[in-house]
Amino acid sequence: MRLRNVPGSRETIAEDEFALNDLEAQKALKGRWHELFGNDHPVRIEIGMGKGKFILALAGMHPEINYVGIEKYSSVLVRALEKRHSYEGSNLFFLRMEAEEIADIFDEGEVDEIYLNFSDPWPKDRHAKRRLTSKEFWARYDRILKADGRVIFKTDNRSLFDFSLEQVAEAGWKLENVTYDLHHSEYVTGNVMTEYEEKFTAKGNPICRLVAYREH
Repeated sequence: MRLRNVPGSRETIAEDEFALNDLEAQKALKGRWHELFGNDHPVRIEIGMGKGKFILALAGMHPEINYVGIEKYSSVLVRALEKRHSYEGSNLFFLRMEAEEIADIFDEGEVDEIYLNFSDPWPKDRHAKRRLTSKEFWARYDRILKADGRVIFKTDNRSLFDFSLEQVAEAGWKLENVTYDLHHSEYVTGNVMTEYEEKFTAKGNPICRLVAYREH
């Protein structure tokens, strides 16, 4: 379960050099992320990054790529910031924001790749459009991803995964590959695990993963 109330977390984020907490400041970066990073390297984002283990690992492995971690819960993001200060690279920033706003933060074709890891399943039907793999979100991803960009989604929730597969097709996207048991598949090579993934895998829970793209 996510922590949702750490006293002073919003203030800590607002004062941190590696995080952007203000929506207007975030919007000002649209089309200008290369200025923040100081280079023209590809930009990849993780939406719902939790405590940051996954994106910090990627940033350390790929200094030639810029990473942006997005998390809406201040009390979770502040944990990621603690880890960020032990990382010496300059290719990673965090945003505290609602995922629905991403098309206001990133310009058309500005993002190279999107990672969705163990997203909130929003199990009630009336909340379906809030799921990060709903057709509404695929439309947002279509706006910010470059033409050959990819969305990579992992979850242990089979119902959410089945829903996601349906939504990929409904949104007009294509599946590059799919597995219902990542850690016993050919796609496990090079896989970077999240905090949740380590826990679920240790329990023997199969991890589902899909990679989706658009045809142009």
